[in-house]
Amino acid sequence: MKKIEGVLPALVTPLRGDETINVPVLHQLINDQLAGGAQGFYVGGATGEGIALRREVREELAEEAVKAVNHRAPCIVHIASADFAEAVALAKHAETCRADMISAIPPIFFQYDEDDVFQYYKKLCEAVSIPMMIYYNPAAGFPMTAAFAARVFEIDNVTAIKWTSPNFYQLASLKDMTHGEMTVINGPDEMMLSGLSAGADGAIGTTYNIQLDSALGVYNNFRLGKMEEARGYQHRINRVVDVLKQYITIPFTKAVMEKQGYAVGNCAFPMKRYGEEEKNAIYAAYLAARE
Repeated sequence: MKKIEGVLPALVTPLRGDETINVPVLHQLINDQLAGGAQGFYVGGATGEGIALRREVREELAEEAVKAVNHRAPCIVHIASADFAEAVALAKHAETCRADMISAIPPIFFQYDEDDVFQYYKKLCEAVSIPMMIYYNPAAGFPMTAAFAARVFEIDNVTAIKWTSPNFYQLASLKDMTHGEMTVINGPDEMMLSGLSAGADGAIGTTYNIQLDSALGVYNNFRLGKMEEARGYQHRINRVVDVLKQYITIPFTKAVMEKQGYAVGNCAFPMKRYGEEEKNAIYAAYLAARE
């Protein structure tokens, strides 16, 4: 497949009150973001609340996202689950519905060593033939190093990593260890320019749902060597992130999107649900940060 690069929103999942997918809104969101310049999507990840949703809901999300994208850009489906058999089933389903790539965080909560996690990724990859993007986020509990990620890269199908860590020394080391062949995608929105400077090929982020223009401003100007302009857009992103950090990330993002005209609904229970007054305050603070 074509190399993953550019700006990819970590797609918010539009949910109805019964926590099923609001399919028309999902399609609207994808089409609008593609029109706005999105270069791919990360579906059902942390921002998409994947591990909080029922399997049948996750499968519908994958099917409808792939259908809406219609191969106009890469569609990456996150398939990790606390139940390994379910993760395998979700991986096979993503392949069947013609996702471009699957992705998975390491197994969470329990203590797993590097051999355990290596075997986890190996078995997931053996279940399918499409590419795999591994996902490093320190919040998930497994302390992934560049050396370990390079080892996992030796598994057939593993082609990429989502690096949601501020350790850019390790990110740069990983690009070096894999001779630039492993696709590395920056995770922290507030450090997109730093990740690109360290060698990242692109960026996946939550706030790109609500400030895609700023993210594209960072990426495009960086590629053109216009660092001052890229820094300006990064500062603009960070002002929104500063506001976001006063709230809860996904409910904040959904509140802004609702005010933008997308009926994305609340997050899956029991995540925070803001009332109308709070949503108005969130949106006003968001707009002020964008000025």
